[in-house]
Amino acid sequence: MFKNVLVGVDGRPNGSDAIALASRLTDPDGTLTFAHVHTGKLHPLHAITPGLLAEEREASAKLLEEARAGADVSADLASIVSISPGRGLHEHAEELNADLLVVGSCSHGTLGRVMLGDDTRAALNGAPCAVAIAARGYAEHPTPIAKVGVGYNESPESQTALDAARKLAAFTRATVDVLQVVSIPSYAYAGPISAAIGDIDTMLSEAKDRMKDLLDVEGRAVYGLTGEELAAFGNDVDILVVGSRGYGPVRRLVLGSTSEYLERHARCSLLVLPRMTKGPAGDSPISG
Repeated sequence: MFKNVLVGVDGRPNGSDAIALASRLTDPDGTLTFAHVHTGKLHPLHAITPGLLAEEREASAKLLEEARAGADVSADLASIVSISPGRGLHEHAEELNADLLVVGSCSHGTLGRVMLGDDTRAALNGAPCAVAIAARGYAEHPTPIAKVGVGYNESPESQTALDAARKLAAFTRATVDVLQVVSIPSYAYAGPISAAIGDIDTMLSEAKDRMKDLLDVEGRAVYGLTGEELAAFGNDVDILVVGSRGYGPVRRLVLGSTSEYLERHARCSLLVLPRMTKGPAGDSPISG
């Protein structure tokens, strides 16, 4: 589980979704911090409206207190001044040395989907820790984490995701389901269709054999488009764990094309892990 968790709250249901998910992902001995981001003196309106800044500070503090009381958990509170919610959370996560940042889906997303607003997505790229996105409506139906899904492709990043999923599953007594999606890029093959089908069959057979070698998990391989297949896979798990794309900076989260697709289409909560360095103790940012 995660030891130092920062949660973005805003007084709306998506903030409650984030709190509900964070409560399940935080170690019992860990630290939970609720953060609300507001523009403060950065907003030009405060320069011409006396008293507005003080009112905004008071409203932010009240919102945080109400969120903590409503969740009935022990949590530190942080009222943050920033130009945007995403940027404020990103910067505060770095300041706290958080190992997980939890946010809710944007308010206009389809019920049950995970979806970030554009400013939040942009700011979370480069975040110094893992990011969890709660599916919309999660607070109303906070199901236990009984099945952890992992997107796997043999890369170091997917191995990080698998290690983290195993630790999370051990704590919640969940099972781990692993999916590898096999596909041939359109630019990689221009030969006869029969030869291409043969290549796909071979790749799929090899991937299925590799899945059998993974211990203590249910593994399978399918042919298709990675984002689409993983999103569909998310319908069968309680949380889907994926790694950051391989060419992002070390110990930073970079939303690649697959994770961006998932945060628009997956119907389960999503956990995206930053690119980690390889070491003898393993890569997972989740404590054992």
